[in-house]
Amino acid sequence: MLSKIANKRWKPLKSLPIGVLLLHLFTPFADATPPREPEKTVDCDILVVGGGLSGSASAYEALLSGKTVCMTEITDWVGGQISSQGTSALDERRTQREKLFFPKGYLEFRERIKDHYGKRNPGECWVSGSCFLPRDGHQLLFQQLQDAAKKGKGTFKWFPSTVVKDLNIETLPNRGSGTQITSVIAIQHSPAKGTPPLNTEFLSRKIEDMYRYENSSRFEKTIIRFVPKSKKTNQLADWYVIEATETGEIIGLADIPYRLGIDPKSYLEPSSSSVTGDPYCTQGFTYTFAMQETDKPQTHEKPGYYDRYAPYFSYELPRLADFDLVFAYRRIYSPRLGNQKTFGGITFNEPVPGDISMQNWTWGNDYRPGTSRDNFIYTRDQLQQMGQLSPGGWMGGLRTETLARGEEHALSYYYWLVEGTTDSQLGDGVKVPHPNNRYLSGLDSPMGTAHGLSKYPYIREARRIIGRPSLTFKDGFTVTELDISRQNYQSDFYRKNLSPDEYRRLIATISGLEGFSVLDGTLSPDKAVKRKRSTIYPDSVGIGHYAIDFHPCMTESPPEKPGNTEKAGERQGQGQAYPFEIPLRAIIPQKIDNLLVAGKSIALSHIAAAAYRVHSFEWSSGAAAGITAVFALNNNVLPYQLVEGDFLAGNKQLQALRRKLDESGNPTMFPDTSIFQSTEDWY
Repeated sequence: MLSKIANKRWKPLKSLPIGVLLLHLFTPFADATPPREPEKTVDCDILVVGGGLSGSASAYEALLSGKTVCMTEITDWVGGQISSQGTSALDERRTQREKLFFPKGYLEFRERIKDHYGKRNPGECWVSGSCFLPRDGHQLLFQQLQDAAKKGKGTFKWFPSTVVKDLNIETLPNRGSGTQITSVIAIQHSPAKGTPPLNTEFLSRKIEDMYRYENSSRFEKTIIRFVPKSKKTNQLADWYVIEATETGEIIGLADIPYRLGIDPKSYLEPSSSSVTGDPYCTQGFTYTFAMQETDKPQTHEKPGYYDRYAPYFSYELPRLADFDLVFAYRRIYSPRLGNQKTFGGITFNEPVPGDISMQNWTWGNDYRPGTSRDNFIYTRDQLQQMGQLSPGGWMGGLRTETLARGEEHALSYYYWLVEGTTDSQLGDGVKVPHPNNRYLSGLDSPMGTAHGLSKYPYIREARRIIGRPSLTFKDGFTVTELDISRQNYQSDFYRKNLSPDEYRRLIATISGLEGFSVLDGTLSPDKAVKRKRSTIYPDSVGIGHYAIDFHPCMTESPPEKPGNTEKAGERQGQGQAYPFEIPLRAIIPQKIDNLLVAGKSIALSHIAAAAYRVHSFEWSSGAAAGITAVFALNNNVLPYQLVEGDFLAGNKQLQALRRKLDESGNPTMFPDTSIFQSTEDWY
């Protein structure tokens, strides 16, 4: 099932280092199950791998254009953050929300929430303008996709509970400079006869089974081969595959250049917490859950593993040390408004019986591994050592043990909320029990699982591609910290932590037209005027705006170790960002010409990714990928050809693509954006 090109990726066993060789000799390849012949073949114009917000946006736009879209998803819900990951509180900047400057499909989804509940914020949460039930997020978005197919006369082929196992990657003569994905092998699972429904077991207990070809006592499996719908002799690409998974699975499986974790400190990433980089330190992931306020105290059973995790939990800051405030923070449903209350300068409505809150708290159910012993997303070296980059060996690229610890951690956090009396950051006497709450579980619960945790953890950071090299970006294109941050880079921190040459280059980069004078020494860095906007890209295909927001990994393993601290320096890059753009170069990977990337896996630095990870960005990047794929098919052009060379403004096809995006209601820049304009008012 692997192509000749794919087979060339793997080193022969005899060439491996002795430590890795021993690992292979004494660890049987139990997970590298032999391939089965596909039970069915499915064709499509565009295959979207991952049904989260970015994948749904790609499908939405392609369906409106009349294409046949296949979409796979590891869970059985569309929507990712708003549904299967449980973070159904839309992260939006106030000005962008007030001006309703979002992609068309995202605005439509917001209106569907309002129509469904009669208001946009049925939870009256205070973190967002819209908090709602995750199960409703799935239902509303799925209906939106079906309506898009009907309106655009497209065909929507939906494959829930499906994972990609293998790729066929080939070199096709006279079809671009690289390779192409010619078919994709996936495994769809359903309950074996006599077993409980899906979403009964914890994900950690079944995820490895999901990636094995053979049927099991748990699952009946269908092997599916996805192929292009049509093949034309003169067509540069027969179809497009869009990577929209939550952790960058296709990027890891295809073994194309990518980054993971912290980037090395440089003049472009001057706030980095590591001189050399750290691939094991990614942002924490979170298993969300829902809890309900009750009239009377409830009995809560202490988890057997609670004492292991209890030393971690905290309200974090004195101004946040109030149970009602934390409950109302992401309250996703309220039958009636409680009395107003103010704590720590924040005013909100007190919880009333029947209120439902979704929990997503940094010093609560965030799980933040950051070492080679417990990192959640395996690095390329780890994947290779484990055999996951060998033919048939792909198992999803995640550490199952850490996934299980995250589940235990989240369940322990609920017990801490309702019965706990300790606080790791604020000390004794702060936390008191709040037993008038019920943990919501069951297949009909807000999370749709028997155990009550979200179907998939909320992922803040994934594998991130490195875009294609060019004269300007010799090491490959990447959006960096300097492209978006409002940081004061003339502060002592940057003077002291960068060499004089690097510091001068930093100031020159953010000084606009004065940059040349800073570089040649005719203008002191102290006197340079910093630009008041993000980088403007001639190939922008989408927009986003959010603060650079970190949930840093912890220093030691395990994360819940008593007295553990966040990785030193990680929060230095945190702060406000200018409204930013999504360049086309950031969604085009190296090597594979018919693969586009959406969501958190586009070409971003670690710090930039901390701002580009929220709901509306995911939709914007997905819409850009979907429309780009349609444009490429309709105009017989490969996406990388639209951004070849350094004078992108002169590429007529690129400008035609941008017009298509803007005309379809997917803005490619914020209003009044130019090299002479400031966007500081978009706070």
